[in-house]
Amino acid sequence: MRIRIVDAFTDRPFAGNPAGVLLLDAFPEDDWLQKVALEVNHAETAFTHRLPEGGEADWALRWFTPTTEVAMCGHATLATAHVLRTTGAHEGPVRFATRSGVLIATPAEDGAITLDFPTAPLTAVEVPDGVAGALGAEPRTAYDTGPNVGDLVLELADEKTVRGLAPDHKALAAYSARGIIATARAEDPARGYDFVSRCFFPNVGIDEDPVTGSAHTALAPYWSERLGRPDLTGLQASPRSGLVRTGLRGDRTLLTGSAVTVIEGDLLAR
Repeated sequence: MRIRIVDAFTDRPFAGNPAGVLLLDAFPEDDWLQKVALEVNHAETAFTHRLPEGGEADWALRWFTPTTEVAMCGHATLATAHVLRTTGAHEGPVRFATRSGVLIATPAEDGAITLDFPTAPLTAVEVPDGVAGALGAEPRTAYDTGPNVGDLVLELADEKTVRGLAPDHKALAAYSARGIIATARAEDPARGYDFVSRCFFPNVGIDEDPVTGSAHTALAPYWSERLGRPDLTGLQASPRSGLVRTGLRGDRTLLTGSAVTVIEGDLLAR
């Protein structure tokens, strides 16, 4: 069984967010899927298999962190679409049946892939008591992102503050179902991005996610409203870093990025 490690939301190896990708004939038992994800030990491992022709989707897709299955994952979806395209397993747009509905990935001639995801509903909430201490910075605003994403978006004072965060990950776990999205406006948009973010997900076994597609379904509406433009570019300022081009289309958000396969081998354990 072939297994691949793909760096997503980057055009070069050893950057962006790595994901494991396995193309299967069918989904085996959940315990096996979880063990493989733990063995891969990246933020997510994607498992996919082809569906019968004539349905609403082409492939079934599931995502697992090292500790749990998640309802939505952008970078592992991008990685899966990249593998399907580069191996010839699927040509053109691909429709994935997932826990978040049918998600479409459309490749471009230059190799970039655009994901069509549901826009996260944002609800303004009070900044929780104690979150500033756990995060290491005082938020300006706080927004809940709804059940699919399950995060708390916190806008901070500036890009420098976001980049300098050194949070208490254990303490952050108390403030949302999945984690915290810390964000700020870009200091200099001439550098090629409009806003920055960092994502901390201790509740699903990921202290800091390198580049988070699903988080940008919340960041896109948040920053599009403030900056007055539907199409933006976000930089996730983790140590690996990566760019996500966002396009707000009402209740859908387009996420565009590139991907690179860095490892390919055989999974021997069944």
